[in-house]
Amino acid sequence: MKLTRIRTSDGSVRVGIVESDGIHLLADLDDILPLLGHPTLSLAEAARAAGTTGEIVNPAEVQYLSPIATPPTIRDFYAFEQHVRAGRAWRGLDMDPEWYRIPVFYFSNPYAATGCGEIPIPPGCEQFDFELEVGAIIGGHGRDLTPDRAEDLIAGFCILNDWSARDLQKREMTLSMGPVKGKDTATGLGPWIVTPDELAAHKEGTGHRLAMRCEVNGKKYTEAVWSDVYWSFAEMIAYASRGTEVRPGDIIGSGTCGTGCINELSRTHSPEEYPFLSPGDIVTATIEGLGVLENRIVAGAPARPLRPGTI
Repeated sequence: MKLTRIRTSDGSVRVGIVESDGIHLLADLDDILPLLGHPTLSLAEAARAAGTTGEIVNPAEVQYLSPIATPPTIRDFYAFEQHVRAGRAWRGLDMDPEWYRIPVFYFSNPYAATGCGEIPIPPGCEQFDFELEVGAIIGGHGRDLTPDRAEDLIAGFCILNDWSARDLQKREMTLSMGPVKGKDTATGLGPWIVTPDELAAHKEGTGHRLAMRCEVNGKKYTEAVWSDVYWSFAEMIAYASRGTEVRPGDIIGSGTCGTGCINELSRTHSPEEYPFLSPGDIVTATIEGLGVLENRIVAGAPARPLRPGTI
């Protein structure tokens, strides 16, 4: 099943099931979160139990929103070796052996979850970037999980675009903190949640053999395959649950795929060939089986100095 959260042409926010003839609206729902975490029903079963209204809307006439309005948490990992290796190579570093021992992550801002539409450049940012990732949505409660048990908690998958202010991020991380303001203006999710059974035939190794692609103004930037990921979502979720809880609606990000951001491409090739994003740019993120997440970059608010001499 594909479940989506949309804004319809009349401005209302609804939840629906994506079918070949359109989006079938569910009754009395404006968020997918209430459908997650049922003790006996899967996400698809909970959606069917909620019931449709009989209304079918044209996908071309809606705006796709974040499937969950405000996820309880967003944990973003660093699981594609090609991206990690490239980032260390331009700094003259070998791969850290610890990366192969623990699937590291950071917490992002759940209030900034967004879908298709406009993305403002963060205040003070001059190097704005996308990061193409896969997102997994947790559908149950768990603590100190094994990978096998963790996999059972995956309710579905979606595209995740980790919008990044690179210059702000670099400044923060020289102070051994962050990423903080470099990451919390927007996290793109959507356009729908795809339940694992729809992707099962493509499962391979630690991921799924499904193509990942990102374009800027129609030019191909990113081309990767999900199954190239080093850490599986089951392993990432199990690690996230150590000594704490994962809960329904939590988002787990895979981290950037190889060639999945401008920061990597501009350093591997050249900044002239792969410039950072500017107002008016159209970023189109596509993952086979998970749909298309399209965004237009717009100017953001100015940075307001905290005191004289600060930024």
